[in-house]
Amino acid sequence: MDKDTKVGEYDEDNRIHKIRLTLVSRDLKSIEKACRDIINGAKEKNLRVIGPVRMPVRKLKLTTRKSPCGEVNVVLGTNTWDRFEMRIYKRLIDLHSSSAVVRKITSIPLDPGVEVEVSI
Repeated sequence: MDKDTKVGEYDEDNRIHKIRLTLVSRDLKSIEKACRDIINGAKEKNLRVIGPVRMPVRKLKLTTRKSPCGEVNVVLGTNTWDRFEMRIYKRLIDLHSSSAVVRKITSIPLDPGVEVEVSI
């Protein structure tokens, strides 16, 4: 035991934290694979895992005209529209462990397009 450490205090790396991982992606398969990999890594280390919690899918919709011709007042042409949609998937995973163990778990390679945010 160090002289600087008092009874009842722990080093920063040994303290148990509730750590929340937020994963965001536009691809459903890649975010599900990333969640599976993180949870399997945490279970190998015998950590308490809550999740993945599936948040509502955010749908961004955009409607544009296909061509500039075809106004409503003019007899020539018709109004034609393109509809685009982008879906954003979000997952939450809660881990109860020290920050050193979480660094090891989150260092696994993830698919491109999956963003991970770690908050303590």
